[in-house]
Amino acid sequence: MKLRIWRREEPLTLCENLRIAMARGQLSLFTIRKAQADDARGMLDCLKTAFEPYRTSYTPEGFRDTVLTPETIHTRLATMTAFVAADRSGRVIGTVAGGTVDRSEGHLRGMAVLPDWQGRGVAERLLTIVEDHLRRLGCSRVTLDTTQPLQRAAGFYRKHGYRSSGKVGDFFGMPLFEYVKEL
Repeated sequence: MKLRIWRREEPLTLCENLRIAMARGQLSLFTIRKAQADDARGMLDCLKTAFEPYRTSYTPEGFRDTVLTPETIHTRLATMTAFVAADRSGRVIGTVAGGTVDRSEGHLRGMAVLPDWQGRGVAERLLTIVEDHLRRLGCSRVTLDTTQPLQRAAGFYRKHGYRSSGKVGDFFGMPLFEYVKEL
């Protein structure tokens, strides 16, 4: 049997070249870095856009606490380490924050990815970075809370090793479900 070698006569298109480079890990359409104070506006826009479809499922206070305000974003940045995913133009396309509860436990808040970027690995990379950060701080366990309307997010967390702790709190009149993961 003869081995046939296929030879392409035409050069690859830009799209084909990009796909090959991405598959080889040679190109990333976004970067992740620690958030700075000047990322506040982009983080607020990302949170509001990502959570807007769920606005009517939240109480007004719960929605405001979830998407933050120009005043509360600075508290988040001062009390937790926030990370942002930014596209090539520098626009914030995703965010997450994590902080320590005590010496061995961390807690995550505010995971959001713009709808156009969902399903493209942004949330996974953000989650990995914040978990690694908490691990370096000495945390062996991490918790997060989510609400009933965010079933897709709950599935994402379960897929990445989180399990329901069984704790249900009150979040401005809504049930708040705790998830936990051993690091």
